[in-house]
Amino acid sequence: MQVPVVRRVAPSHRILTLPQSAPLPHPSWAAVARKAVRSAFAFLKIEDPTVVELLFVDESAIRALNSSARGRDSVTDVLSFPALSLTPGQQPRRMAGAADWTDGRIALGSIVICTQRALAQADEYGHSPIREFAFLAAHSALHLLGYDHETSPEDEKRMFALQEQILKAANILR
Repeated sequence: MQVPVVRRVAPSHRILTLPQSAPLPHPSWAAVARKAVRSAFAFLKIEDPTVVELLFVDESAIRALNSSARGRDSVTDVLSFPALSLTPGQQPRRMAGAADWTDGRIALGSIVICTQRALAQADEYGHSPIREFAFLAAHSALHLLGYDHETSPEDEKRMFALQEQILKAANILR
């Protein structure tokens, strides 16, 4: 009698790229941002299928979002809007009674990247725009999973080290 082989299939993480208010100069930049988010979830071994919204906006849109969400009237590079209140290392789970519009996936939230700011930072830091878009997407994915670099110097070190490990695992290098 043969014993059936059970293979664990990797969870399906869907990254929805929404219509953007700031066109991307190169279409592969959205693809690399999606890859970075998926890589973050794989690196952290997120077990259940998820869905994340990804949006690219201009400086005026990110400034308005930053002002309304965080009370900061300034342009920023990326904003995260978590749908769940997670702690670092916690597995996302479906909330009882939550509306299921995600075909069974757990809605983690939204990532909003400012295109102009990302391009300026790539130039400032001396690396490619692809690397910067991936860095910002991985950074924001960690925020959706409960990580926060603004709580303490130790949390900041941990989060930025994780981002570098995620990008290295995804082969997105400087």
